Amino acid sequence: MFSLAMLAALAMGSGEAPAAMPHAEASQTLPGTSAASAALHTPVEVMALPEGLREQFRAYLHNRSQLRRVRDLGNLAEFLFRPDGLGMRYRENATYTVSEAWQTREANCLSFTLLTLALAREVGLQAYGQEISDTVAWRQEGKTVYRSNHVNAGIRINERRFSIDVASDQVLARDPPRRISDARLLAHYYNNRAVELMELGQLLPAMAHAEQSLRLQPEYASTWNNRGVLQLRFGDIAAAQRDYQRALELDPEHTGALFNLAAHFRRSGNAASAIVLERRFSSIQQNDPFHHFVRALELEQQGELREAARHYRRAIKLHRQEHRFYFGLARVYMALDQPRRAGRALLAARELSHGDSRDRYQAKLDFLRRSGV
Repeated sequence: MFSLAMLAALAMGSGEAPAAMPHAEASQTLPGTSAASAALHTPVEVMALPEGLREQFRAYLHNRSQLRRVRDLGNLAEFLFRPDGLGMRYRENATYTVSEAWQTREANCLSFTLLTLALAREVGLQAYGQEISDTVAWRQEGKTVYRSNHVNAGIRINERRFSIDVASDQVLARDPPRRISDARLLAHYYNNRAVELMELGQLLPAMAHAEQSLRLQPEYASTWNNRGVLQLRFGDIAAAQRDYQRALELDPEHTGALFNLAAHFRRSGNAASAIVLERRFSSIQQNDPFHHFVRALELEQQGELREAARHYRRAIKLHRQEHRFYFGLARVYMALDQPRRAGRALLAARELSHGDSRDRYQAKLDFLRRSGV
């Protein structure tokens, strides 16, 4: 889900705002050439399971004896990733229909979710999209900054719920995923395509996709914000303002719309209105653990270690369950020659993690112990 906005690490205050930089939001997409068509597919076409894919999936399951549903879930995951199945590859700018994902063997989190749902439903599994709206993922391209949210597939079997996620180890999230309707999931698809087409300068197809997103989910603030950026590209300043304001009516804390509308007021000479929005934006940032985490990373890279530690600690105070916050703090403490503090932060990171991350933290703790810390 793309939302055109400014980088979270930049702060706005009551003085001069940063140079206006439209802010867009989408479901994890990065620059690059997309194989997707500029054509406006219907919702049925987006989610349609091609006959060739259906036959391939059925044959794959048949070779594994079409075992019962929990095993079907395992077979589905294997089919998606194994070389003798689809061998899907994750690519962040691959916002594709189910058919395009099958043909290219590539998908981002959104297209992977669409593909998973189509296959799961083919074998009778109760599958649905899930959304994580508050994540760390963004990029800057030219004069536009893109903030990304995340979607994945949920599957319910009796009273048990499972998630299939192509990028779970790359997403920092504060809240668990929530179930969404197909209409909401498809609104994300059309919103993503609108932003990608806008990047390519195809403004008319981009607008058509944004409007289709709003037909499906008229309360989706990110698309209103993105459509405002499109209106600005078309030169319709009044329409851009109306769209930013509509986004804020739906989500008063939508940072992209706050930034974009504040920048609009600055450009139009309405400093008083701009300041009000800038203060709201700054207040939201100060209570956003992901803002502090990203700011800490930047400061760490710049060698401003004490300030970096302060932002890591603030991120932890706001959200104590993210192991990467503690690991960042541990790195800074080691660089500051404070190994005991680093050890305590590493211990917290280990306790909050699992799998390879937990093993990596344990190895670092073992090294500290061998060093006499």
